[in-house]
Amino acid sequence: MKKSFLMLGLVALFVASCGDTKKEEVKSEVQNEEESFENKEIKSPEDYVALGAKLFTEKTCATCHLADTKVIGPSIKDINKIYAEKNGNIVAFLKGETPAIVDTDPGQVAIMKTNLDGFVKALKPEELAALAAYMASIK
Repeated sequence: MKKSFLMLGLVALFVASCGDTKKEEVKSEVQNEEESFENKEIKSPEDYVALGAKLFTEKTCATCHLADTKVIGPSIKDINKIYAEKNGNIVAFLKGETPAIVDTDPGQVAIMKTNLDGFVKALKPEELAALAAYMASIK
């Protein structure tokens, strides 16, 4: 029963945090982001980490994942640890090409799949690599 309330609360939080934005505002934001990414040359690993940090915040990953604390989803440190232990590929997971290996609870997977389909799927390969670089930088 508690788990049902928790999942319902998490879904409500997700919908409330994401559902109020108007389509026109989102379209404008996406166009502005694409223009800024296209005009930025990534020259060093630090550039990838910086872009990844920006994307992690803007794509609402930070709502569920903190550096060293489990919130809604596992911490970045836990994600890094498990992906290293299992020789996983975080970019393949973000693309939806591999199953979840960190938190495999069906409710958690459903929430993450919604985020992947909604926010992450449209990211360019360079942006996915930047997210991975940022996450890997969290020690």
